Amino acid sequence: MKVVVDASNVAHFGRRRDAKPSLEYIIKAAEALQKLGYEPILIADASLRHEIDQKEEFNQLLDEDKIQQVPSGTTADHYILKMAEEEDAKILSNDVFREYNDEFQDISSRRIPYSFKEGVINIGSSSKPKKVKNILQKICNQILTEFDRKGYDSYKLKKNKKLSGIAVAKEAIDRITKTNDDSIDSKLENAFLKIPLFGRVMSMVDEVEKTSDFIIFVLISPRDYRDAVRNAGNIAVTVGDRLKLDHAPLVAVRNDLFTKPGSFELNIVYSDDILEESPYNVNITINDHDYSFVKKNSRNIASTVAARLGTWKFPIVSVKPSMLMEKPGHFDITLEKGGEK
Repeated sequence: MKVVVDASNVAHFGRRRDAKPSLEYIIKAAEALQKLGYEPILIADASLRHEIDQKEEFNQLLDEDKIQQVPSGTTADHYILKMAEEEDAKILSNDVFREYNDEFQDISSRRIPYSFKEGVINIGSSSKPKKVKNILQKICNQILTEFDRKGYDSYKLKKNKKLSGIAVAKEAIDRITKTNDDSIDSKLENAFLKIPLFGRVMSMVDEVEKTSDFIIFVLISPRDYRDAVRNAGNIAVTVGDRLKLDHAPLVAVRNDLFTKPGSFELNIVYSDDILEESPYNVNITINDHDYSFVKKNSRNIASTVAARLGTWKFPIVSVKPSMLMEKPGHFDITLEKGGEK
């Protein structure tokens, strides 16, 4: 992980009035972060080069791009916070950046404090992220409501059942056969574990899509995506074999912002009812405070909408900031005509 080092803050640590900022402190901070496995990015404000104790060495590091200087006329604190947000990085600084709390989300969870004792740096830990109301879920809810108004139903269940390959397969079998047996069949579990991976069973996804009776959308948290994809082939073959289907169903794993880590939901759609493309694309206009966060998650928003609607391709999700929306949490959704059924 990258760590943006507030070089001016580090250089001034514990400085007496008559002492100059220390280049040695900056170097020690970078070395300590590297030993911990971090990738330090050293950022200094424009005035530091005139104040630092070892000017020649400092200027050489600037020339070698080992230390970056904030552009003239730019506020160093804002520059550091913006870079950390764009790089999804931590910040090494004892500055709490209080005046920027309205613009940048949960600064304390990014900021790593530090101290020096007898010339040795001690790297602290950042705070745990604050529990905030999930603006991404609110946006997805509003988008699905807009689709609903245009006559497109969406899958609304959010029970969050515990995630495992066999649990997904059993839930799909129960739903398709409309049974409510809550126990896991041990024979089914044994069969699931013996099935080869998806890539060895079905080599042509396009052919499967055309011949499958069902499309099973597995809705999972973005954190569980890779593990869920690994089980997709086994799930498809298990369901097809147990239900004696002519063709195994296609299993499509989708990130879903309503689903908690370690759990899943299923949206099962008949192949004849599947929408190849989303009938509408999505335009999100949002306040400046939330813009970067929502923009970064635009693909997860698209995946959630596609999985809940039962569309094969994702809608295009555009995110634009608006100065007219002053308060955090404010946004507006409009749908724009997209693909056809």
